[in-house]
Amino acid sequence: MNRVHNDNFAARLDAAAHKVATLLATLLSQSPLEGETVRPKHLILAMRHGVLNGGKRLRPFLVLETARLLDGPEDAALRVAAALECIHCYSLIHDDLPAMDDDDLRRGQPTVHIAFDEATAILAGDALLTLAFDILSSPGTELPDRAKLALINQLARASGVGGMVGGQALDLHAERVTPDEAGIVRLQAMKTGALLRYACAAGAIAGGADAEALARMTRFGEIIGLAFQLADDLLDVTSDAATLGKAAGKDAGRGKATLVSLHGIDAARCRLDGLVEEAALMLEPFGARAATLTEAAGFIASRDR
Repeated sequence: MNRVHNDNFAARLDAAAHKVATLLATLLSQSPLEGETVRPKHLILAMRHGVLNGGKRLRPFLVLETARLLDGPEDAALRVAAALECIHCYSLIHDDLPAMDDDDLRRGQPTVHIAFDEATAILAGDALLTLAFDILSSPGTELPDRAKLALINQLARASGVGGMVGGQALDLHAERVTPDEAGIVRLQAMKTGALLRYACAAGAIAGGADAEALARMTRFGEIIGLAFQLADDLLDVTSDAATLGKAAGKDAGRGKATLVSLHGIDAARCRLDGLVEEAALMLEPFGARAATLTEAAGFIASRDR
C-alpha cells in the first residue's frame, strides 16, 4: 500500500495539533475556575510541561476528523479532543516515572519528573486525569446530555482498569512472566489501543452517529490501535533515540515479548500492511469523505517516531 502522505494531510494534522494545543494552553491557565480555590503555580507549570511539549496530537486529530466525517460540531469535538489528550499526556507522565518505564526524555525534552520531581510528576498526571472529565462534563462542551454521558462513561472505561491502566499493569507483569501471542495482543489492545479506539468512537458520538456508523468507526479505531502498537514495536527495534525523542531498544533490553520479537521484522511489517488495508475497508461506505482518515491509517503504520 502507498503510504506517501500528501501536503494536505500534513497540513490538516498540523492544524489540528495547533488548535488542540491552543485550547489546552487556555485550559491550563493559572486562573482558578468556579469552585476552585487556587491553582498552585508549580503544579500548573508541570502540567503544561507534560502537555504543551509538541507531539503529533494524533488522538485528538482522530476525534476531530471522525466528527467532521459525520458533520459533528467542531467546537464541541475540539473540547472532546482536548479531554482525550489530557488522559494521554497524564499516562505518558506516569509511564516515564522511575517505577514504570524510567525514561528521562519525552519528545526530545526532559520528562516531567526530571524537569520537576517525582511527586510533582505524579500530581501533574493526577490533575490531568481529572481535568479530562471536567472538560467533558462542563457546560462549555455543547453536546446533548446523553452524548456527554456516553463520552464520559466510555473514556472512564477506555482509560481505566479494563483499558489503558489495566494494559499498563499487564505490560509490567509481562516483564516477569512472558505472555503468549494472545496475551501480547490483549495487553497492547488495552494499553495503547483503548485510547485510539476511544478517539474514533468519541468523534462518532460527538458527530451524532447512528449505531452502524458508531460500530464501524469503533472498529476502525481498534484496527489502527493495533497498527500503532505494532509500528511502535518496530521503531523500538529499528530506530534510535535521536529520531524517536525517547530511548530506543528498551523492549529487548527488558526481555519484553512483542509481536516483532515473536515473528520478526518482516512478518511484523507484513501484518502492518494488512491492518492498514483492513482499516481502509472499514471506511469504504463513507466514500471520498473518509480520505483523510484512510490516510491517517497509513500514517500510523509508516511513522518514524
